[in-house]
Parts: sequence; structure tokens; C-alpha cells
Amino acid sequence: MIKIAVVVGSTRPSRRTEVAARWVAEVAARHPAVTAGEASFEVVDLAEYELPLLDEPLPAIFGDYRHEKTRRWARTVGSFDGFVFVTPEYNHSMPAALKNAIDLLYAEWNNKAAGFVSHGVQGGVRAVEHLRLTLAEVQVATVRSQVALSAFTDFELTDPTEPGVIKPGPHQEETLNELIGEVIAWSRALKPLREAEAVPA
Repeated sequence: MIKIAVVVGSTRPSRRTEVAARWVAEVAARHPAVTAGEASFEVVDLAEYELPLLDEPLPAIFGDYRHEKTRRWARTVGSFDGFVFVTPEYNHSMPAALKNAIDLLYAEWNNKAAGFVSHGVQGGVRAVEHLRLTLAEVQVATVRSQVALSAFTDFELTDPTEPGVIKPGPHQEETLNELIGEVIAWSRALKPLREAEAVPA
């Protein structure tokens, strides 16, 4: 079975990102590959890991993680075959917490696939531009389809201090299903590479 993490890419209180991630998980649960038992999706919330700013003494490429919080994060990331990153756009880029979570690890990301669901005033598309570049460096293959949720039309907001209710247009779920299918297919296609890397030399 292919295991996909739906990563909540913001740790900010009252995050619309978490609301969007739960929607992704709900749509994924109805996907034919999931109902057939070929794939599973699980929400992974960065806020639950309380990752410090990069504090490992050695670069992640060496895989010698000294801190338990890093090792716990590495076990989580290493257990998945692919990812759907759900991210807001902060100042033309991804949140610092998400960049830090990626930078803490290396091998655990390798030869896996990822898709993106973004949100913001501009749909979060500029955050995803930076995410694609960052993930390429840790050998994550990113799929073409992307869901860009508008802060104006895809969420119902009554209180600016609350995350609100997600109400995506019908085209958004259609695009999300395409994205889910691509992430599953690419994660499956990259499996031989992951298995080869896991075999001791």
C-alpha cells in the first residue's frame, strides 16, 4: 500500500491551513485508489512536532540526527511514500516552519513524490514555486497538478481571528482528485528507487 502524508505546512494558531488539510484528507478518503485499499492518506501536523529551528550539529545529508525531536520527525517522514503539502503563502514564500521541517532531514525525503494545495490572497501559488525548488534538492518529485485556494472565494470567514470554513468551488475538488491520482502514481513508480536505497551496500 502507498502511504501519503497530508502535511499541515503552518504552525500558526487558528490556521486555515489545517482546515484545508482536513478537506484534502476527506476528498482523498473517497478516491478510488484509497477505497480499493491501494493507498492511504494521513494528516501530519507540523504543530504537533514542535521542531526547533535547525539545531543539528551536522548537515542533514549525513543522517546523523542527534536530537530526539529530529529523530521523531525523521521516523514520521521516512514512513511515507509521498506527500501532499498544504501551505499558505507568507511574504511571497512558504512558512519558515515548513522550510525548517524540510531542511532538518535529507534521506527520508529521497525518491518520493509530492503535490501541493496552497491558499492565500493570490492562491498561495508563489509559496509553491519556492517549495518545488526546495524539494527538488532533497530528491522529491513534484507533480504538475496544483490546487490554489483563494482566501476570497474558497473560504467563508466571519471572524479574522478564526480559521473559518472551507467552501471550495466544484472545480477545486476535481483538480484535487487529479493531484491525488498523480501523487499515488508517482509514489508507486518511485518505489523501486526507495527500495534500492534501503538495501545495505
